[in-house]
Amino acid sequence: MEINYIELFALIFGVLSVWFNTKEIVWGWPCSIVGVVLSGILFYDSKLYSDFILHIFYFGLGFYGWYEWLYGGKNKTELKVGMLSKSRLLVLMVLGSLGVIGIGYSFATFTDADLPYWDAFTTSFSFVGTYMLARKKLENWVLWIVVDAVAAGIYFYKELYLLSLLYFLYLGLASYGFFNWRKSMRKEQMA
Repeated sequence: MEINYIELFALIFGVLSVWFNTKEIVWGWPCSIVGVVLSGILFYDSKLYSDFILHIFYFGLGFYGWYEWLYGGKNKTELKVGMLSKSRLLVLMVLGSLGVIGIGYSFATFTDADLPYWDAFTTSFSFVGTYMLARKKLENWVLWIVVDAVAAGIYFYKELYLLSLLYFLYLGLASYGFFNWRKSMRKEQMA
């Protein structure tokens, strides 16, 4: 098996990014920026265009999340973990679902994309999950568990084995992130 160094470094920076995020360490955002550039190259070459577009979004959102975590709290302080209102969560899930339909249809109709609707699912709900992560909403980790499971299957099917492994690792990290952030949120509420 020939090693693809772009894929390897995308994996390393991706794991570092999520690990830092689970610990609420702001350095997850710059690691994410490097990782998404490398992953974007892979997705373009693999004709997973939804994922490629997603990584353009991730690139910009990496800077947004970095800023928000440092200055998005009250009086421009560090942002704390919180939860979404039920109405905001419903709106985000509806937007994610509409994204799956629109992106999937577009790529199925107008491109040679492989797995357009599955790819659109991971893309659309990754937009939602990244927004929730940037705003430090606890529910982001539950969404990431679902998205990571689907993405791992897609990448395995496309023979991007290191990326598939990465998304299996993300499953565990997302679970850890949920419990760690919930503990942090409870500690903050008690203070």
